[in-house]
Amino acid sequence: MTSVERRRLTADIEGDFVVFLIGMRVNKPWKLHKWLPVFMAMPKMLRELERRPEAGLLGYRNLLGNPLQPAVLQYWRSFEQLDAWARSKDGEHFPAWVKFNKTVASNGDVGIWHETFKVAAGQYESVYNNMPPFGLGKASKLVPAAGYRVTAAGRMSGHDAGAPAVTPDGEVAVEPAAVETAI
Repeated sequence: MTSVERRRLTADIEGDFVVFLIGMRVNKPWKLHKWLPVFMAMPKMLRELERRPEAGLLGYRNLLGNPLQPAVLQYWRSFEQLDAWARSKDGEHFPAWVKFNKTVASNGDVGIWHETFKVAAGQYESVYNNMPPFGLGKASKLVPAAGYRVTAAGRMSGHDAGAPAVTPDGEVAVEPAAVETAI
């Protein structure tokens, strides 16, 4: 088991990166022969990518909240690397893509989906407290959430953005700003 980091940390990644979410949805559970190959393809792809770090995958996390709708959160160095890997006829993805289109296509038995987000350098924030390396922090490097990184606004802006609303010992440090309403 990965050890817990007993301090506040944040992810630090140089340059742009890509967040890629991919998943499936079992629409007809009794059609095991249709959805099981789709389900089994992803672990093979991830093992391949772990063996080939030059492909550009920085890290991933399986999201198995609903057993009929598994998903994977992935971090990539660039969209170009993600796209090149997906189209490569020498890897695990391309033949699985072809097989899906031949055996399932749009017949409704099993659904697949993905979403891709390009993240510009510095346009993200994260915090991890009492956690092992996790998410973007596991895919990049972890640094102390101190100085300008003590608040979410500071992490997003890259400079001091004021005091945190709650101190590390749970005290309210700043009263919430009054909300003005237009009449």
